[in-house]
Amino acid sequence: MPHRSDTLTEVREALGRDTHVVPSVPAITLAFANGDLTMTGEVPTIAVKKLALERAAAVRGVDHIVDRLRVAPAERMEDGQIRDLVRDALLEEPALADCALREWVKGRPQDVRSPATPRGTIDIRVEDGVVTLDGDLPGLSRKRLAGVLAWWVPGSRDVVNGIGVTPPEDDSDDEIAEAVTLVLEKDPFVNAGQIRVGIRRSVVTLGGVVSTDAEREMAEFDAWYVFGVDKVVNQLEVHP
Repeated sequence: MPHRSDTLTEVREALGRDTHVVPSVPAITLAFANGDLTMTGEVPTIAVKKLALERAAAVRGVDHIVDRLRVAPAERMEDGQIRDLVRDALLEEPALADCALREWVKGRPQDVRSPATPRGTIDIRVEDGVVTLDGDLPGLSRKRLAGVLAWWVPGSRDVVNGIGVTPPEDDSDDEIAEAVTLVLEKDPFVNAGQIRVGIRRSVVTLGGVVSTDAEREMAEFDAWYVFGVDKVVNQLEVHP
């Protein structure tokens, strides 16, 4: 069995080999015990967070990761503000119009929407900028869309998507690709019609043409936000 200090050294070295993660390594605190690696800190983007977790998980001796990495928000907000914005985003999404919504305030549930015949439920909790979504929905695409809507809220530091799917669906690259395409179509700042989405083993490749560097970056982050995406290869070309 690898020694604790050896495993931590290997994890740090693994993080240091990823050029995207390297600048954030000093901000990441590591602790290791009984095969469990705890990663704590604030990183600049969802991409850095996911890549750091992937690099660490590949290290010999790491059986489980306790993820306490947070993403620096675009805007610092109080939990109540974040909860309100997440709630409103879910309320306004047509694909979730028949879904029951509840928000948890000071440990107590409050009904937000209660359709006569709901097709699924979503519970919203926010603590220290971390949005937790629980409940049950009919379809992986709905689960993924709800998670991205929560990520789009400027104050969100992380999104824990615990929504179940009933009836159960087998996940696949095709399902993830469809979800990424849907999210790009929902983003008003991205021309999804000019973007091709490819995927293999949870690695998304974006191809095509966008008008600005900002649109190129937004499209990439939209893909990163989708539950189940492990990596994004951005091959979008900018043609003003």
